[in-house]
Amino acid sequence: MDVFYNPTGIGDVLIIPLEDATDRYEVNRETYGPITKIMNSSDQKVLGYNIFDASKHLDLTKTGKIELNKELLDVIKKLFKENQLEDSLDFDLSPKFVVGYVMEKEQHENADKLSVCKVDVGEGKVLQIVCGAPNVDQGQKVVVAKVGATMPSGLRIKPTELRGVPSIGMICSQKELGLPNAPQEKGIYVLDDSYTVGEAFPV
Repeated sequence: MDVFYNPTGIGDVLIIPLEDATDRYEVNRETYGPITKIMNSSDQKVLGYNIFDASKHLDLTKTGKIELNKELLDVIKKLFKENQLEDSLDFDLSPKFVVGYVMEKEQHENADKLSVCKVDVGEGKVLQIVCGAPNVDQGQKVVVAKVGATMPSGLRIKPTELRGVPSIGMICSQKELGLPNAPQEKGIYVLDDSYTVGEAFPV
């Protein structure tokens, strides 16, 4: 899970995004000391939190996209408690970009250029991912962006359906990962055997 801190561009605010607003003009905000809680006005679903004067409350040594770790989350939980905000912050801190193994590949029943893949992402988890890359195939090690990942482009990965078939995550190309000298032609990034299924892939 990623949080964002850009003191030069935005100000001394730590942004903790959880969901996208269904209508960005229809949100409710509640303030608890330096913390602003942002919710959908329609269903009160929590969209995220902003922590103002972040440098006074948190030891932030990085800027931009920051991977939320247990140490930072513990400090945030303490800050919430000090300001009487009782929301549970039981976030999934497991890596969002991991090495996967394509166990199966089948033709999408409703789209000639889409494949339905079963991808092992470690720890006994297998994800169904619909992929449009022409070079995806069974037996490959690939980079998987899991649900909750934020791509370098700013895109957040969510569960979706492609032509009626559920897809949980994304198999990534080098270009999508923002890697230097990424090839321009379409195609996923196929890894060599030195990578281990389930290990984090640095992005």
